[in-house]
Amino acid sequence: MNFSDLLTRDPALVDCIKQIRLIAFDFDGVFTDNMVYVFEDGAEAVRCCRSDGIGLKKLHKVEVETIVISTETNPVVSARSRKLGIHCIQGCNNKLERLESVCRKKGLLLSQVSFMGNDVNDLTCLKVVGFPVIVQDAHPDVISSARYRTMARGGHGAVRELCDLFGEVYNKHG
Repeated sequence: MNFSDLLTRDPALVDCIKQIRLIAFDFDGVFTDNMVYVFEDGAEAVRCCRSDGIGLKKLHKVEVETIVISTETNPVVSARSRKLGIHCIQGCNNKLERLESVCRKKGLLLSQVSFMGNDVNDLTCLKVVGFPVIVQDAHPDVISSARYRTMARGGHGAVRELCDLFGEVYNKHG
């Protein structure tokens, strides 16, 4: 995706992104298409986009940290996060409280954080971070809280798109 036009039309977006030191991601509906396969034994499986991993490596190169904060407790989330090299917090009933705790430990302000979500349980974080992001197919109740809405749907390269946007800012607007 070419972000040049967007970044030219909105130079404040470039400045906003340059301030971000941490991106916190919801998992279901962001890394996945928000669907779940349930097997006879109750085990679950989800579908993720492989290109997200390549995108996440771009963030690490520009020293933007990443974390997953998920309401669900599911071994699938742990396994995927581990494979992607992302710290994962699961079973989180209060995402904002956990995000604030992470920020305190890292010495970050919420204005230095981006949060990428898709549904109403992400609203508390979306409303307070410096760069709130939602996926294209996010629930209508969160749309007004976003600074950026991906062109890609959750689980279909939305994470990669955000990573590419950051890469564009750092590579061309250094």
